[in-house]
Amino acid sequence: MTSLSLNQKRWLKFKANRRGFVSFWIFSLFFTLSLFSEFIANDKPLLISYQQTLYFPVFVDYSELEFGGDLDINADYQDPYIQELIADKQGWLIWPLIPYSFDTIINDLPSPAPSPPDKSNWLGTDDKARDVLAGILYGFRVSVLFGFAVTIISAIIGVAAGAVQGFYGGKVDLVFQRIIEVWSSMPSLFILIIMLSVITPSIGWLLLFVLLFSWMGFVGVVRAEFLRGRNLEYVQAARALGMSDSRLMFKHILPNAMVATLTFMPFTLSGSVTILTSLDFLGFGLPPGSASLGDILAQGKANLHAPWLGLSSFLVLGFMLSLLVFIGEAVRDAFDPRSSY
Repeated sequence: MTSLSLNQKRWLKFKANRRGFVSFWIFSLFFTLSLFSEFIANDKPLLISYQQTLYFPVFVDYSELEFGGDLDINADYQDPYIQELIADKQGWLIWPLIPYSFDTIINDLPSPAPSPPDKSNWLGTDDKARDVLAGILYGFRVSVLFGFAVTIISAIIGVAAGAVQGFYGGKVDLVFQRIIEVWSSMPSLFILIIMLSVITPSIGWLLLFVLLFSWMGFVGVVRAEFLRGRNLEYVQAARALGMSDSRLMFKHILPNAMVATLTFMPFTLSGSVTILTSLDFLGFGLPPGSASLGDILAQGKANLHAPWLGLSSFLVLGFMLSLLVFIGEAVRDAFDPRSSY
């Protein structure tokens, strides 16, 4: 029987943690579904047959003139007039499971917005007459993609800074540590609110400002690995043979430091999602009209008579963050060198 590689042993250790392994597959399923939100929740049909011609409104914007209308504007497929024009030519439409997008204003609600859940709006609507389930689906995608972007870029910056500190030590390490100590002691959330309140909000600015603080979480673990690794015998031997500093750092020490980095990444991801939700909840996050879990949570606070708003966003956030924490614990155990394989 062939011996297993280190990565195979880690994968088996990860699978052995049933809670983390199941959480990984559940999170992957929901995230994959959210990537195809336009095919699940959309106010445009997936497919239209009109005069023996197929149209794909999800991918292409069509004018009313294409379906016998009078105006050269984008067709509103929710309009009964457009639906009648298509039906008159023996055409048909195939709608997504949820016939609303996150920003669709629903005009035929049975009661004033926010309306309670019914067969058309499974989680009800918000105070702007938008479908809550569609907003959660799109908001979940935005939150996770934002978290991935923050986590990956923060890891790159933090690993680079920690590697330089730990490898060179001395004055370089001392100066960097003092700067990080001062910068990390600042109230990051309040600083983010101040900076975001003086500019036009956008996903780019939001990502940049969050990165100003998020990268520091990786520096400590990487720095410790490099401080330990630079004194190991094989590193000293490679240096004696004339290997360059960059090659020593990236070939011999960095692979060991990445173990600590990988175990830290799921927790950074959950923290990034929390920051985005908090800023959106306070009104300093994504531009108005964007798909946002924090905005739905804020509407729940403003409309206590509509408990489906607060409960749905709270349960989704709690469920998502719990999955990420369980995944992080499983990854940490899998990469723990003290555990037996």
